[in-house]
Amino acid sequence: MAVSVQGLKSLQAKLKRLAPETRSALKQALAESADEMTRMMKNLAPEDSGDLKRSIGSTFGRYRAENSNVRGVSTSAGVGDPDLSVTIHAGDAKAWYAALVEFGTAPHTNGGRFKGSHNPGMAAQPYFFPTYRALKKRVKSRISRATTRAAKKAVSGGVR
Repeated sequence: MAVSVQGLKSLQAKLKRLAPETRSALKQALAESADEMTRMMKNLAPEDSGDLKRSIGSTFGRYRAENSNVRGVSTSAGVGDPDLSVTIHAGDAKAWYAALVEFGTAPHTNGGRFKGSHNPGMAAQPYFFPTYRALKKRVKSRISRATTRAAKKAVSGGVR
């Protein structure tokens, strides 16, 4: 018994259009989300010299910090796809202390140059992860909506 599907070629053509449409929509959603997150982080970050706020940013593709103290949260819409990956990061050569501000430091006795002196520690002033937690659902929804819109547009032949 043979099965014939009417409109199969049309459907296949529409599905081939899905990937580029979806990639473009996802990249735009990721860019919007990264901008929103970095703006909020910069607003929440404490400002002394301004170096910490200036070090907050986002990078598309594979991110490699020039400073081992830099930490980031990577959001990847495509597994192993650097075009659909964005990293939000804080800290650089000047703002090497970004993680210390985020998590604080415990009181301790200094070593090295100031050996024996007491450091009272520093209270945490979180700016990075509160932003991530506050915007995580919104970012997921934005990406989901972008994917759905792109899929519907591709399947309907671009008319929407």
